[in-house]
Amino acid sequence: MTTISTIDKLREHLGDTVTLQGWVHQSRASGKVAFILVRDGTGLCQCVMEKSDQTAGFFDETRRLAQESALEVTGVVVADARAPGGFELQVTNVCVVHAARDYPITPKPHGIEFLMKLRHLWFRSQRQWHILRIRATVVDEIRRYFNDHDYVLIDTPIFAPAAGEGSQTLFKVDYFGEPVYLAQTGQLYVEAACMAHRKVYCFGPTFRAEKSKTRRHLTEFWMVEPEIAYASLGDVIDAAEDFVCSVVQRVLRDHRPQLIELGRNVEELERIQKPFHRITYTRAAEMLRSPQAKALLEQDLVAKQERLAELDRRIEKLEAVAKGDGKQWDKDVAAAEAIEAREERAEVQEQIRNIPHHLELAAGFEWGSDLGGSDETIISRLHDKPVFVTHYPKHAKAFYMREDRADERVVENFDLLAPQGFGEIIGGSAREEELGRLLARIRHDHLPEDDYEWYLDLRRYGSVPHGGFGLGVERTLCWLCGLKHIREAIPFARMMGKIYP
Repeated sequence: MTTISTIDKLREHLGDTVTLQGWVHQSRASGKVAFILVRDGTGLCQCVMEKSDQTAGFFDETRRLAQESALEVTGVVVADARAPGGFELQVTNVCVVHAARDYPITPKPHGIEFLMKLRHLWFRSQRQWHILRIRATVVDEIRRYFNDHDYVLIDTPIFAPAAGEGSQTLFKVDYFGEPVYLAQTGQLYVEAACMAHRKVYCFGPTFRAEKSKTRRHLTEFWMVEPEIAYASLGDVIDAAEDFVCSVVQRVLRDHRPQLIELGRNVEELERIQKPFHRITYTRAAEMLRSPQAKALLEQDLVAKQERLAELDRRIEKLEAVAKGDGKQWDKDVAAAEAIEAREERAEVQEQIRNIPHHLELAAGFEWGSDLGGSDETIISRLHDKPVFVTHYPKHAKAFYMREDRADERVVENFDLLAPQGFGEIIGGSAREEELGRLLARIRHDHLPEDDYEWYLDLRRYGSVPHGGFGLGVERTLCWLCGLKHIREAIPFARMMGKIYP
């Protein structure tokens, strides 16, 4: 009896006859033997088909199947250390479900803009398969961590009557004739819930109409936000530290081969253990003006200039091949690789243009300014583990953050910066629990007081010290996988000017 199996379960069927249901990833033929690399959503399997009386009825059709054709392939499972996954299938029968033609994403390199337009098909590539599998594990570990640590899930609304963060990044929506906004955060709502359940979290999409085209920004992204009653800033930082370590350890345990395949240095992730570094904003400002920060950026400038020269030489060679008299396949591959190299060249040129500006910003950083993306990159690169930056200037942060009673110029907040230059992945704070102080901040920031009446009620009836944080899934995934751009960290990226597909 033939068993329908998936590729990830083949080790359980060694010597058995099984049927795989999947798609042609790659294929090649040599005389009377065809090698079809099949993917089925759980992995890759090389299927070896020899021409014989048994296979004569389907051999020629199968060997001609194009990339992404759907098929059911039956055969005997054998061990082979050289094969992907360590097993292969000796084919005895093939049923073609759908013969694809002219699949647009071929094995040759393609430019990122081309691939983003075909995001719905790009999922099928191994790189994107690895990234989205790791993302699914990150999401699972987020839920497991908070559920296992006695947090209660609270689903918060997508439509919000007022800003939770800066009002300049709100998406306005017509709600039956009344203006409302897509939620920037669920935080204010989980603050209400933590007074009922003590430890709570929300997890879902959030929206920021920030007009930014940097590699770190999306207009729609996923965020988890825990909130804890009877908690100090230190308690919240400790919770964030333990949580991040749990996520990193789970990804290392479940996806080490995939991380290596993506080119990630897993030794860097193995160093992510408690305690993390902790510095104040004031110390961070000093670091930006330090000789170490200057030297770091100057070294970057030299390295980028050398890389630009390398790319210029590579592009010249590739374009010569593409325009030459060689085989068409070689010319096509060279042309595609030239596109990829030119895209990298444009990015390197932009970085070279920006480094002098970043040098100027760092050297002239003044206490009171908020940390920008380049500032966070410098600080994170000066540390080998994540670093908590605490106690930012009050006027640079949200109205709900607790004023430091020892220095009312600052608030009791933190950002967690991932190392290797990946920047902020968490923002959090103790929340202002005193009604008078919170009301004063709302009025100082000229926020619509009536919209926050329900939020002020939390300070009128049983207010206690409390706090929480928000972790962005996509930025965290970029760090874990070593991705250059956040657009690969979400199934369908929504960025300024980009909404298709």
